[in-house]
Formats: sequence, C-alpha cells, structure tokens
Amino acid sequence: MQKAARKSRSVARPPGRPREFDMDIALDGAVRVFSERGYHATSIGDLTAAMRLATGSVYKAFRDKHAVFLAAFERYVALRQEQTRSAAAKGANGRERLRNMLLSYVEHSQGSEGRRGCLVVGSAVEMSAVDPVVAALVSARLETNEGFIAGLIREGQADGSIPRHVAADDTARLMICITQGLRVVGKARLSLDGKRLVAVAMKLLV
Repeated sequence: MQKAARKSRSVARPPGRPREFDMDIALDGAVRVFSERGYHATSIGDLTAAMRLATGSVYKAFRDKHAVFLAAFERYVALRQEQTRSAAAKGANGRERLRNMLLSYVEHSQGSEGRRGCLVVGSAVEMSAVDPVVAALVSARLETNEGFIAGLIREGQADGSIPRHVAADDTARLMICITQGLRVVGKARLSLDGKRLVAVAMKLLV
C-alpha cells in the first residue's frame, strides 16, 4: 500500500511543500467519485468535496483533473490487485484459488461497491477511445489480470486440480470477460447469485 502511495505521488507536482493531508485518503475519495460519475461528469467541485480538500490544495498537489484521475486510477488498481490476490491465496490449489478470485469479483460487484462501479471498466467504456494514456493503463491492467488468471489455471494443471486439456490463455481471456461483465451487472444494480454464477464459470475448467 505504501508503494501505491508513492506511485500516486508520481503524477503530483514535485515535492517541496509540506502536505497537510493524507494522500491515500484523498485519493480514495477521488476513486469513489470517479467510479460513480465517470471522468467527464466529475467536476473539480465534486473532487474537492470527495477528497475533503480545498480547491487550492488540489491544484497544489496535482496539475489538473486529469492528473488527479491518473493518481486515483493507480490507487484503485493497486488496492484491487491486493484484494484479488489475497482472496486467491486462500485456496489450497490452482482450482480453488481461481474460484476464490471469481467469488471476490462477485463480492465487489454487489452492494454499495457494486453500485459505485469499477474504475477500470468505467474508464474502458468512457475514455479509452479518446485518451491514449488512459487506454494504455486500462489495457495494461486487463492484460495483468488475464495473465494472473492464466497463471492460476496453469498452477491447477500442475497440481492436478485442472485438466491439462484446458486452454489456459483462451480460458483466461473468457474469464476476463466474465469478471468485467460482473462489474457492469453490479453497476446496473442487477441481482447476482454469486455461488451459482461462479459454479457455471468453473465448468470452463472441466
């Protein structure tokens, strides 16, 4: 988490002036409002309220709204990666780890977080076609997630919990479609029977 905080500061103005606020807490507020409203519908006023900062403090720490967004995006993906990998690590084998990962996506696609939405999915829909910087960040995040899933499948094949005939890369791509679709469904406030849906997804591994 400290690493994520350091990364967040990389898009801020150069150091030198003392900070009177916690950067991570401020960025968590920015993540919430960007996830709920999207980039274009979020004003500086929305950000100052969510980050609990004066407008001047925002502009002292960041160049502009785009810089706040980039820092918030990095903060979001770092925290979600930590949550996903922590959930997966509780499994005893590759198959269980993959199932735990999918259940984690279901969990985060429900309730208030589900209604708030995924910043990666929202950015892919709203900004990837018009903002090459964000497009590159979104692509990198999806590729990382896909690689992680493919790795879990290969772990399962190595320990015998997943059949060796399963195409790891193709199945990982399909599961990325499933996980990101879960976040869209959660944003739309549709009900999710998590265990049932995950059981269906796991049939890809038989």
